[in-house]
Amino acid sequence: MIDPNSQTTDKHLQDLREKEAEELAQTLSGRYGLPYLDLSKTAINTDALRLIPEDEARLAAVAAFKVVNKTLSLAILAPNKPEAQAVIKDLEGKNFKVELFMVSEVGLESAWTRYSEVSLSEKTKAGLIEISNEDVTRLTEQFKTLTDIKTEIDKESGLALSQGGISGILEVILAGGLVTDASDIHIEPEQETIRLRYRLDGVLQDVADFPLKIHRQIISRLKLVSGMKLNVKEAAQDGRFSIALENSDIEIRSSVIPSAYGESVVMRILNPKTIELTFAKLGVETRLFEIFNREIHKPNGLVLLTGPTGSGKTTTLYAFLREINSPENKVITIEDPIEYHLGGINQTQVNKKQGYTFLLGLRSALRQDPDVIMVGEIRDSETAKTAVQSSLTGHLVFSTLHTNNAQGAIPRLIDLEVNPKIITSSLTLSIAQRLLRKLCPHCKKEIAPTESEKELLSAVIQSIKEKRSELVPENWQGEITEANKIFVAGGCEQCNGIGYKGREGVFEAIVMDDAVAAATITNPSEKEIKIAAKPQGILDMRQDGILKVITGRTTLEELSRVVDLYEEII
Repeated sequence: MIDPNSQTTDKHLQDLREKEAEELAQTLSGRYGLPYLDLSKTAINTDALRLIPEDEARLAAVAAFKVVNKTLSLAILAPNKPEAQAVIKDLEGKNFKVELFMVSEVGLESAWTRYSEVSLSEKTKAGLIEISNEDVTRLTEQFKTLTDIKTEIDKESGLALSQGGISGILEVILAGGLVTDASDIHIEPEQETIRLRYRLDGVLQDVADFPLKIHRQIISRLKLVSGMKLNVKEAAQDGRFSIALENSDIEIRSSVIPSAYGESVVMRILNPKTIELTFAKLGVETRLFEIFNREIHKPNGLVLLTGPTGSGKTTTLYAFLREINSPENKVITIEDPIEYHLGGINQTQVNKKQGYTFLLGLRSALRQDPDVIMVGEIRDSETAKTAVQSSLTGHLVFSTLHTNNAQGAIPRLIDLEVNPKIITSSLTLSIAQRLLRKLCPHCKKEIAPTESEKELLSAVIQSIKEKRSELVPENWQGEITEANKIFVAGGCEQCNGIGYKGREGVFEAIVMDDAVAAATITNPSEKEIKIAAKPQGILDMRQDGILKVITGRTTLEELSRVVDLYEEII
């Protein structure tokens, strides 16, 4: 049995030796006139580390740990050592300005361990992974379902264990995400395996599990191409890289956080084709489309989109901007971050470290003589007041607000200390939206609704008829019987065995008319705003969703995932 007291003693002796080594390095730094550095607590830049091969670095007792342009920071143990002098001379011959730092042997050992991680990854230009067209074509033809991707990952995992290379498994993971139109890739270490999941149409799907033994290599590879620090493992890091595919680059935003069993990774895929949706193809009901079209073409006003993260607000905003963008309009955006680049539009990005916030960006944008301003999100009172004031001074302002529904935007603005009377003059349109997965047309199954489902459908359909009777299909106009069918998800190769393929929005909106304005001045609740807006005849998200259910475009189960089906009907 291991004596815990012995372990404590060994740890104490090790700490003591390391402390003595650092003290010696500090003493020698004064003798040689070099700055002292505790290398074990310093971030190691892998591009710098690569400049000196590991065997040469160990022989010379040096480690390159930072490079900026042609200035190289070099940790050194013995400045007069001939091998060290040879390395310095070689670097200077390559036009590097070498800055020396005195370190301990313990510090050098901590830096040299990074060589093993770097060597596990192929030399790759940071920020770019090249996947050949031939490989993507092969994988596209091969991958029909998530099971196919899992099979290929299992194969590559075996190769990684036996041969040590992990570039193949990463290519499969990334190509699989592209083939399945995933929005995010999650790599999550667990107690015995690594769990791989894709977010498909807004919902996470398990893809594969692979051995925990290759976790470190995968993380190192991802950090390398994302421009992260390899030796930082106990703090969150963000990075990015691009996949060179055909004639375009698909940007990947990567995030790493420490977890119980290792570092967890999420890669967000920013595929330009996902925001190519035009204004005319948003899938908005005819009357609401006319309202949208009227309000976004006004010369001034405030248009707000509300909804949680992932509800499609950015896609809708970009569709609006594309619709109104013209040579006659100057459009400026302030985003956090810029997700997709739009031609002909001036896009700026929030930078908190530099103090460039939404508020400062909005104030700066106003000095650029814009016609249209898009503020990524209204988060505080000052930004809200400035956005409202901008809409009153001849600008059309688009922004987002975190509320659950369209009517919630008005109480939220009041909470942000915007004068209710000014809200009535500035806010022209408040929109709420969610994204529903669409049923796969190849495998959806027809069923009769249950009694409780009939009761729900009957109540909501009746409320739709009171607003817009013409929208209800003829076979759903009367009493619901066994002849009325709804659909459930199946599963086939066309939809990766999930039963859903693609998404579409459900929308609701409130226009600032006289009735809503009168209610706004009284510091109203959401319910009071909704009652005031009822004569506008605009469907709410539940009603819009139920129409999509009874016409076979989605399921009740899917609608209930994003909308409260049992809230009070107004």
